[in-house]
Amino acid sequence: MNLLKSASIVSLLTLASRVTGLVREQLVAAAFGASAATDAFNVAFRLPNLFRRLFAEGAFSQAFVPVLAATRAAEGDEVTRRLVDAVATVLTWTLIAVCALGVVGAPILVWLMASGLERFDTAVLLTRFMFPYIGFMSLVALSAGILNTWKRFALPAATPVLLNLSFIVAAWQGAPWFERMGLDPILALAAGVMLGGVLQLAVQWPALRRVGCLPRIGMGPRAVHDAWRHPGVQRVLRQMAPALLGVSVAQISLLINTQIASHVGVGAVSWLTYADRLMEFPTALLGVALGVVLLPQLSAARAKEDAAAFSALLDWGLRLVLLLALPCALALLIFPQALVAVLFHYGAFEARDVQMTVQALMGYGVGLMGLIGLKILAPAFYARENVKTPMKVGIVALVLTQAMNLVFVPWLGHGGLALSIGVAALFNAGTLLFLLRRRGLYLPSPGWGGFMLRVGVACAVLAGVLAFAARRIDWIGLQAHWAQRAGWMALVLGGVALLYFAMLHLSGLKLRQFVRRA
Repeated sequence: MNLLKSASIVSLLTLASRVTGLVREQLVAAAFGASAATDAFNVAFRLPNLFRRLFAEGAFSQAFVPVLAATRAAEGDEVTRRLVDAVATVLTWTLIAVCALGVVGAPILVWLMASGLERFDTAVLLTRFMFPYIGFMSLVALSAGILNTWKRFALPAATPVLLNLSFIVAAWQGAPWFERMGLDPILALAAGVMLGGVLQLAVQWPALRRVGCLPRIGMGPRAVHDAWRHPGVQRVLRQMAPALLGVSVAQISLLINTQIASHVGVGAVSWLTYADRLMEFPTALLGVALGVVLLPQLSAARAKEDAAAFSALLDWGLRLVLLLALPCALALLIFPQALVAVLFHYGAFEARDVQMTVQALMGYGVGLMGLIGLKILAPAFYARENVKTPMKVGIVALVLTQAMNLVFVPWLGHGGLALSIGVAALFNAGTLLFLLRRRGLYLPSPGWGGFMLRVGVACAVLAGVLAFAARRIDWIGLQAHWAQRAGWMALVLGGVALLYFAMLHLSGLKLRQFVRRA
């Protein structure tokens, strides 16, 4: 299996997801702007997403995928299928209980996250409607972990497109229909979320059947008891406990930041959300794609006690991070107004909203290298079934984030919240890299000095062109000429991308060196 090809496939499909995601945000921004209604929806949507990251692609995936990959490598497919059945049974019944509690306790959850919302009651209603989304997405995460372990990377990477398409239909057609019916149009977005969750789970089920791993959910107390006592489930739970705390650290930070933003003023939650969507574009394309491909391979290398392969996989991933993430970070820092204006500056989204979103985007841009690097470095510990180290470092990063908020928020407002997250991400990734090296788990391959020099020179040229384009074109003033503005941005970004890789080629860097087979 060609790892670069696999990562590229995941990246391309993730690109489709992020492009449709940006279209969805464009429609929401044009229809609702950065308003009290969008603040309420974003808070309500964050709540099931918060729990999803705890129970799905967060602690659960970090504990489940390494155990699944190691079990398959050591004991074969039949034992692995029994593990899948047991884990699916325990997860399903746990999710039913969590969703019921979330619907009942929605007012408390909203108050804990954003007590300063202007439309608090709307946020509670939306939370109750959308909370079952966590159940669908946690089962999607289970399916994705299985398919990725069987090296079926394409479908799990493509399914988020379905959520975005549901969102687009909801904002484009659903919101006007709800308004005509005398209902709050923001409710249409909640309906789109639930439809997207159902569709994502539905398309993965046939793929699981094809690999012979369609989970059989145990019904009744005896079946749940037997599944709970399964050795593999106990192993996952032992790994999940500290992982849950580690992932909770990031979610607690998000909760605190959302609470602070709800008191900064109307629109702050939405400005941060729009900036976060843009920042997630490179994070998902690079970090998530590499993490998805690397975690099963790192776990397999660990199971075979192949330290050289383990280190080489990390080295490959980190070089790709520097090669592709650094120019993206420079674009967020040097070219943010153009990005935000072209994507969101329509309808109810005003020029002031552009400037406020730019402030948040630049804060996130400071930490983009760290945010993407974490997707490579943390799996190196998870693959070794060591979730305690990332957890401890994450706790320190949480404390650092909130300490910086005390300084940055009074000075920069909502932009200070994003900057604190960015700086803390750099600290988190840097610390994990230091620990991997100190413990001898990662030994850099020769040639890093020359590689960094080549990338640095190419990035300097890229930064100069972006700075020139940012100053010479009136991105706000071109609102009425949306096609011309979008054309200019495409020309600039396409041009600097070609220039960047041309500079790398002229410097002697050959991209074929990144073709790596598992």
